[in-house]
Amino acid sequence: MAPLPTVLLFDVDGTLLSAAGAGRRALERAFAGHCGTPEPLRDIQFNGMTDPGIVRAGIERLGRDPDAALIAAILDEYLALLPGELAATAGPHVYPGVAELLAALVTEEHLAVGLGTGNLRGGAQLKLAGAGLDGYFGFGGFGSDHEDRAELLRIGAARGAARFAAPPAECRVVVIGDTPRDVAAARAIGATTLAVATGGFAPEHLRAAGATWVAADLTDAAVCDILCDGGVT
Repeated sequence: MAPLPTVLLFDVDGTLLSAAGAGRRALERAFAGHCGTPEPLRDIQFNGMTDPGIVRAGIERLGRDPDAALIAAILDEYLALLPGELAATAGPHVYPGVAELLAALVTEEHLAVGLGTGNLRGGAQLKLAGAGLDGYFGFGGFGSDHEDRAELLRIGAARGAARFAAPPAECRVVVIGDTPRDVAAARAIGATTLAVATGGFAPEHLRAAGATWVAADLTDAAVCDILCDGGVT
């Protein structure tokens, strides 16, 4: 029996790489440039949030109307500042096992390897290019597609399924992330989840959130089997 067409949606920050705070610094600078202060962002935990959602939350903390034009202006400025912040960190750090895993996955014809990330598309591309990972992903769902994480995953799943000329309902969809928000969003669209503990959340926390599988990192020998054929729950 032929393997089921499978769409893989990888988160970026905390899952594939660490940008050493470059994204936060660029976003705080952009926010301060348009709102006068970065302080509303300082207490926001970015993990698992989308870039537009972070900016909206910051504006609301100022007691201002989160006008779409203001959000867009801040995000445009963020993308302009991000390359400099990434360069100042000597580039993103790729987590162990990531490059080897991706190189193996892209050889499998029944897999569509994409992204499911709260980053803007442009931000994700900058981070991945700096890490040498940009050649592995041909599609995705991004924060620039939708502010809600579940909806951007839905969009990414549809783009992946289109590579098989199939509707998403006829494909297996697996979200690979590092936060309870990744898990919740995946569950909201009926996807399974592989959660990794590289982003600061303990394995037991990720299991409690409802992750289908949990691994310490992407060097785990079971990860490739899980992503290719479902492994063993």
